[in-house]
Amino acid sequence: MFPFHAGATTVLFPGKVQAAGVLEIAQRFRPTLFFSVPTLYALMLQEAEREVYCLDSIRIAVSAAEPLPAEIFRRWHRKFGVEILDGIGSTEALHIYLSARPGCVTPGSTGTAVPGYELRIVDSDGGEVPAGMIGDLLVAGDSIAPSYWNRHELTGERMRGKWFFTGDKYRVDADGHYWYAGRSDDMFRVSGQWVSPTEVESALIEHNCVLEAAVVPYREDAELHTPKAFIVLRRNIAATSELARELQDFVKNRIAPYKYPRRIEFVDQLPKNAAGKVLRYRLRERLADEHPK
Repeated sequence: MFPFHAGATTVLFPGKVQAAGVLEIAQRFRPTLFFSVPTLYALMLQEAEREVYCLDSIRIAVSAAEPLPAEIFRRWHRKFGVEILDGIGSTEALHIYLSARPGCVTPGSTGTAVPGYELRIVDSDGGEVPAGMIGDLLVAGDSIAPSYWNRHELTGERMRGKWFFTGDKYRVDADGHYWYAGRSDDMFRVSGQWVSPTEVESALIEHNCVLEAAVVPYREDAELHTPKAFIVLRRNIAATSELARELQDFVKNRIAPYKYPRRIEFVDQLPKNAAGKVLRYRLRERLADEHPK
């Protein structure tokens, strides 16, 4: 509805979303704004390695549905000379309330509050957390829904006065930029410390052999959890035990060593919804079926 409000033309594709098809449509219809998701941006970059596509009409690309890894932003910017603006929104808020801005993108960050919205990061008791600390993201604004239809318990959990509890974990740095840490139900502890699957995935994607990655907790025999990574490799890269060890060392050298994936499984594809968002719960369910308590 937003393009209609602005008097703009929208190009909608009803077929199956594939990288080559989307790039061909963008090249043919020459849009000025381009909307997609991180998974598809990664696939389009891989497709653009073997075919030449002209996207010089695009002045801004936008990403949502899942966090945009810094490396995908950098690769896209190098390839096409266009920034990808990462943002997060929800149905309850109508649209994006936290987003990067043209010309001042910090790769890996979701940016700052969209005008008209207030943001807070709080602990489990509802108190504000200091800069740099991970907490729960709350948002307030005139477009926030007042309740869920006939779901009184969920309304009580999520609608807290003027604030909406998003279910997303975030931290804010000293410059006011927000950094996604994961969904509340995706976070898990390793050695007593929180691990953000998104942080580990972003580190893995920086390796030039990795196309996609998803990290979930793996229950060890001692009932403790460690990270396990499901990885889709880039075209013509062989899945070997040597590469798995290389990826583990690669992660150790980029983030806190305790966060590295103790197990790596190479897969052809990751489970996703219709919007292209990775469904980590499917991977957790798969591990639960393979290793029942």
